[in-house]
Amino acid sequence: MYTLIYPNSYVKRARKLLHKHPELLKQYQKILELLELNPNHPSLRLHSLSGRLSGLSSVSINMSYRILLTIDIRDKEIVLFDIGKYERIY
Repeated sequence: MYTLIYPNSYVKRARKLLHKHPELLKQYQKILELLELNPNHPSLRLHSLSGRLSGLSSVSINMSYRILLTIDIRDKEIVLFDIGKYERIY
């Protein structure tokens, strides 16, 4: 099992997004549960990013929204970095 780490900057963006789009809440909660259990679960569509986002990975909430994160496999920690619409965070 992995530990999710929520920096303050991430929490602010997540609250704002979920306030604006409450229909995402159930999907978002499911994604967080899957991340804790198995970040490589196929439905997360986890993939590494390149270019200016090199070092980060992304998981899908749905086709339009993503969560950017870093994973420390050794310490079993996942640091949530950003959340938002695909076009804004990439």
